[in-house]
Amino acid sequence: MVGSELAGRGGRVILGTEGMVGIGGNVGFGKVGTVGIVGKGVVGIDGNVGFGKVGTVGIVGKGVVGSGGNVAWGTVGIAGSGGMCYAAAMVSGEGERPTEERFLLRDMKRVVKTDAGEMKVVRGSKGWIPDMPNIHVGFVTMEPNSLFIPQYLDSDLILFIHRGEARIGSIYKDELIERRLKSGDVYRIPAGSTFYAVNTADGQQLHVICSVEKSDGIRWGTFQSFFVGGGSYPTSVLAGFERSTLSTALNVSESQCLKRMAACFEEQVTGDEEEEPIMRSFRKLLSFVFGKDLSAGNDARRSSKKPHSYNLFNRKPDFENDYGSSVALDQSDYSPLKRSGVGLYLVNLNAGSMMAPHLNPTATEYGIVLRGSGTIQIVFPNGTLAMNAQVNEGDVFWIPRYFPFCQIASHSGRFEFFGFTTSARRNRPQFLAGSNSVLQSMRGPAFAAAFGVSEERLKRIVNAQSESTILPPASASGESFGDEMAMGFEGIY
Repeated sequence: MVGSELAGRGGRVILGTEGMVGIGGNVGFGKVGTVGIVGKGVVGIDGNVGFGKVGTVGIVGKGVVGSGGNVAWGTVGIAGSGGMCYAAAMVSGEGERPTEERFLLRDMKRVVKTDAGEMKVVRGSKGWIPDMPNIHVGFVTMEPNSLFIPQYLDSDLILFIHRGEARIGSIYKDELIERRLKSGDVYRIPAGSTFYAVNTADGQQLHVICSVEKSDGIRWGTFQSFFVGGGSYPTSVLAGFERSTLSTALNVSESQCLKRMAACFEEQVTGDEEEEPIMRSFRKLLSFVFGKDLSAGNDARRSSKKPHSYNLFNRKPDFENDYGSSVALDQSDYSPLKRSGVGLYLVNLNAGSMMAPHLNPTATEYGIVLRGSGTIQIVFPNGTLAMNAQVNEGDVFWIPRYFPFCQIASHSGRFEFFGFTTSARRNRPQFLAGSNSVLQSMRGPAFAAAFGVSEERLKRIVNAQSESTILPPASASGESFGDEMAMGFEGIY
């Protein structure tokens, strides 16, 4: 704990400094905390409260209450042995990039990194195409028994649990709703809704990918966090009010206000062993702030009418053949997406297979490589190649609305990618090759004339590919049409 003033036995009340609660009942509310993890347990002889503890290792000090009697509320970036919080991502602008690099989102900023985990944000593509909807992509990694401290954002979040398990708590209509999420689950947290997350998997990291979409026109960065719980860094939004204002708002005396807040974190290792002490402490804090009972046994939180999750991995593929599968999630499948205006998709390609050239007429796509490697090709409206780049696990790319593109798996193994779209409506991609392509639908004299070939030749070219959507590797397909090529097909057949 750092503090120019630590309350001792004399009973002083310190507000807005670095002191906290001592043996004599002194309270300090404001810049409290320490840098790093120094704790070893819940109760220790040195007596500092480890706020944000989840598991066996405290965060600030060696105990909850002891002979030293100091309470530390908050820490720098992390809570407990795995506890985690993050600061707002304030991503600066990006310079000019080569053409191919425009579609690979390399502007990744580490928001926070601690022993408990980290959060990184990849800035979206806004600025290249005016007025285009923009999504930022966040990556959260949390160690076992770690905590994402209570906060709310100015942005909608769509969470996707890539690996691991989590318990998400959020405020919905003034009630605390908790949901247990597993790998493949999708869950929405609206802008302005206070939430927290706990990694509940035993001995396993939690990996979360999330879309971050600004809810309004505030221009202070990629997104902004407002911490309900916090200390010196991050600081709770409550600490910004004057002491008299806060006590009036909470309808308690100034000293009682501070004591009651500090008491939220004076939890002993007793009672319900199935729930971590820190979670009981957070519920006390949220109950105190919102003025309602948010205890774990509140039946209202278990109502089926409350926000729910949707598992993408358990969904039957929209398309599947011997070469891969694809699935899309829209507002008709998961209604919370309608409020955010974001859709999701998941594609698996076998080694060497190709997602046929196509375009998205309704939305811009953002993709994240989950496994393997492959090639992304994008074409400009003028018919020139915009990008032909290899992507690997962890890479983020984007495809502008209407731009033709395809994805090709490497021959070394499967290629799996997941992503978000800027529309929650059902996506109906228009394929430019394959048995379900627009070439099949529009073939006729006019279409043949547009390519300068006979109808018979056009028919042979179009019918050469008997597969649709996901196509076989190049070595397993292809009919030769000789060297005489028509304009528009040159270099393809």
